[in-house]
Amino acid sequence: MLSQINRPTSEENHYQSDREKLRRIRHTCAHILAMAVQKLFPETKVAIGPTTDTGFYYDFDRKEPFTPEDLGEITKEMKRIIKGNLPVIREEVNREQMRGEIQQLNEPLKLEILDSIPETETITRYFIGSPDMGRAVHPEVEPSLMEPVVIPPQEFWWDLCAGPHLNSTGEINPDALALESVAGAYWRGDETLPQLQRIYGTAWETPEQLEYYWQQKEEAKKRDHRKLGQELDLFSIQEDAGGGLVFWHPKGSRMRLLIEDYWRQAHLQGGYELLYTPHIANLALWKTSGHYDFYRDNMFDQIEIENQSYQLKPMNCPFHVLTYQSHLHSYRELPIRWSELGTVYRYERSGVLHGLMRVRGFTQDDAHIFCLPEQVADEILGVLNLTEKILSDFGFSKYEVNLSTRPSKSVGNDAVWQLATDALIAALNTKGWDYVTDEGGGAFYGPKIDIKIQDAIARLWQCSTIQVDFNLPERFNMEYVAADGSRQRPIMIHRAIFGSLERFFGILIENYAGDFPLWLAPLMVRVLVVSDRFRDYAKSIVQSLKQQNIRAEVDNTGERLGKQIRACELEKIPVTVVIGQRELDNQSLSVRTRSRGDIGTMTLPQLTEEILKANAAKSSSY
Repeated sequence: MLSQINRPTSEENHYQSDREKLRRIRHTCAHILAMAVQKLFPETKVAIGPTTDTGFYYDFDRKEPFTPEDLGEITKEMKRIIKGNLPVIREEVNREQMRGEIQQLNEPLKLEILDSIPETETITRYFIGSPDMGRAVHPEVEPSLMEPVVIPPQEFWWDLCAGPHLNSTGEINPDALALESVAGAYWRGDETLPQLQRIYGTAWETPEQLEYYWQQKEEAKKRDHRKLGQELDLFSIQEDAGGGLVFWHPKGSRMRLLIEDYWRQAHLQGGYELLYTPHIANLALWKTSGHYDFYRDNMFDQIEIENQSYQLKPMNCPFHVLTYQSHLHSYRELPIRWSELGTVYRYERSGVLHGLMRVRGFTQDDAHIFCLPEQVADEILGVLNLTEKILSDFGFSKYEVNLSTRPSKSVGNDAVWQLATDALIAALNTKGWDYVTDEGGGAFYGPKIDIKIQDAIARLWQCSTIQVDFNLPERFNMEYVAADGSRQRPIMIHRAIFGSLERFFGILIENYAGDFPLWLAPLMVRVLVVSDRFRDYAKSIVQSLKQQNIRAEVDNTGERLGKQIRACELEKIPVTVVIGQRELDNQSLSVRTRSRGDIGTMTLPQLTEEILKANAAKSSSY
């Protein structure tokens, strides 16, 4: 069963402290980083500096590349600013006044940021230090609670920012932050725009948390799915074919088949029907759905066929809608639950491609539910139950839930938004799951639930999502015949549990460090022979295991036994069987497993029974 991740801290995840405080620490550190850079390298122009899951970064426009020595000097300057206990002051500013000051500073990128802020939004900036060298008072703190701070001349810096930040730099532990690396980053992620330099940093509340982060980072390197995917011969990205396109090798394909078969069976048992839809459709469909208007930057260019434009699909949703509209439905048919392992294609810039985690072609474990308004809560609860079962079977038992509500720009009336949001909350309450509310973080077409799973080294991965949609039913004029004979609009629920097969497979590799549970392993058993004299007996054992759907093979390399055993270790084979004269004479097997080591002599029926039992239980180890 799934269990909540304790917040703010837990023994297993003790570096995950209070999120809001960490967010303020890291946001303030980003500003301190930029302040330090411009003090040491005054010619440098600044761009943006957001937080990340483990720290912060800031983008800079500078002709000379930053060196490791530069990072050392910048770190020293950051710590000096922190120890100065400078106030951090929020100020609301007039747009035209701000424009003049930015132009005076000759910060063209900041000017672009200013121009991108909607006219309806309040413009704020944050000072580190005080421009008037006076006594600084943070606007959210009573003046009597603030100690006077003497600001040296020129010891202040400001940045356009919505916040939040700490009240002063002194609230940061200088021994709990570090600068990590420098990387190239195109301005606004656009390869046609100038390339900037991005400095990454990490920041925590205590030095102990920082040390734990370094340990986790080293462990993450060992688990990198790109490295293990190559070592275990699971998949590759062939640059000759193009970036972000995944080639599944035989072992990886075998695992993918296991995952797909499990997924299909779970959905059929859960009341879903399966769909298969095309990979391409007329551009007009994507204009009707709104994807062409709202998602065009992430879509590949069109293909011209017989004077008509066709589009590789970035989503499966419109195809399921068209399937629904193939005939008129009665209210008695609802809910309709359709699922599909549908491959989609999205244009991602080369700079953001990352192994299996960020690709251009991937298979979503998509499903859509069409239901009556009064069925929404029960259907969402059903999705949560199915999500719990599937994630648990794959070894993920800890998670975090986020509920995202109506944004300022949205479609649909208040009543339908309230109904959908209440249904999501009711389902979460029925499950007894705690959740964090992201006010205004929903999609423009409806509220949503996002589930992040925690892996073996306490990292969180966004996987499952449940979204209520009022937009597509309206755009496609979807209808059903109600009990009174009138035509009504169904509610549409989008949901995915893995997110995508590629990304989930990458998460599995890193979670298990390539040492997969028996039921998922591409090869369950390898039979080793002391010499060729025992090869026929080994082949008969493998044949018997395969008849029981146990994935097995004989080592046919001809290597010495020691090398065969070593190869099994490197390839992380769950069960190794050794055959020699004694085993042949006794018609027995010498068995070793990765989790228990040598377990002695067994008969073939005994080994078969144990493997089948562990496989059926989806045991994490055997």
